Amino acid sequence: MGKRHQIKELEEEAKEAKTKTKDSGKQEQITEIEDEIRKTKYNKATQKHIGALKAKLAKLRQDAQKTSGGPQSLGYGIKKSGDATLVLVGYPSVGKSTILNKLTDAKSKVAHYEFTTTEVVPGVMKMNGASIQMLDVPGLIEGVSSGKGRGKEVLSVVRIADLILFVLDNKEPEKRLKIMKKELYNSGFRLNQKKPNVKIEKKSVGGINVESTVKLTKTAPDEIKAVAGSFGIYNADILIRDDITADEFIDALLGNRSYVPMIVLLNKTDMMREEEVEMFCLKNQAIPISAEMGEHLEDLKNSIWENLGLIRIYLKRLGKEPDMKEPIIMKNNSMVSDVAKEIHKVFKDRFTFARIWGPSAKFPGQRIGPEHMLQDKDIVELHSNK
Repeated sequence: MGKRHQIKELEEEAKEAKTKTKDSGKQEQITEIEDEIRKTKYNKATQKHIGALKAKLAKLRQDAQKTSGGPQSLGYGIKKSGDATLVLVGYPSVGKSTILNKLTDAKSKVAHYEFTTTEVVPGVMKMNGASIQMLDVPGLIEGVSSGKGRGKEVLSVVRIADLILFVLDNKEPEKRLKIMKKELYNSGFRLNQKKPNVKIEKKSVGGINVESTVKLTKTAPDEIKAVAGSFGIYNADILIRDDITADEFIDALLGNRSYVPMIVLLNKTDMMREEEVEMFCLKNQAIPISAEMGEHLEDLKNSIWENLGLIRIYLKRLGKEPDMKEPIIMKNNSMVSDVAKEIHKVFKDRFTFARIWGPSAKFPGQRIGPEHMLQDKDIVELHSNK
């Protein structure tokens, strides 16, 4: 048994060494392509070549993420709960645990040394009738996109976020923000961006046909065709409804990007000069806070609500006053039919019309149909045919 155990250990070590060598080779290729793109001047003559390079780079990064990472315990089993999920992201010891403790019912460990949080710590913030799940994850470090610092596991939790709270402190906030934005971008996150409106229909013959409903100023049909060819697409109808870049077209082809809003927080402002805080926040649209001192936390909560895009809908029964204590929490652009479905999926098909009071009503008690778009603090009275 002893020899068998030793043989198994040697096999595992050899397998791990092989994986590390393979990953190292991919990282070298990634660096080489990044350098070539950086050195190549973008113009009409080079745009097809650059587009093909960017496509190859995206595929290499995706492959590197699949093979990177360490232990598989952290982060798995974390499920979304409540009306929305926030994830606190940042370097170690920037005050994420203090923010979590101040805003929620959590009791995350706080200390003045790095990597205090080694597990995912959840908390619940109650606001405007909503229950908002907040998760404090272990601190991220440079290289997280290639698996460093248990990056694969931590990022798997960040991917469930409806909103990312990126926390910085008084230690090189400008430099750290730039590094971590790049790491998250390389990991497939598209922060404060909308998903590109691109439709791709593959076909068996006929080559690639590129059409757009807007003028393309950031790329060209030839570059789009080169990128598509790099993904093995040689026959397709491609319809573009946004003025996209080649990178955004690659994102559309991959289809696995996380489009998440992000709030930048500058914590520990009580330890910084006022002009330094003002300059950083103005440049990066950041919210200055001091979690330890409890400063500007209400501003943060208001920004969270706004960025989550949540609305409160109050229900009214026929002949009775509306219940203004417990609203139904919905997303922006929700319709009356969504409220009916929220009450019960069967009820969606039963109600015939609704009456509405509030911001979206033309007049109190307006009769509206299932596709009426709701606004925050609307009062809805549903009428059923059964």
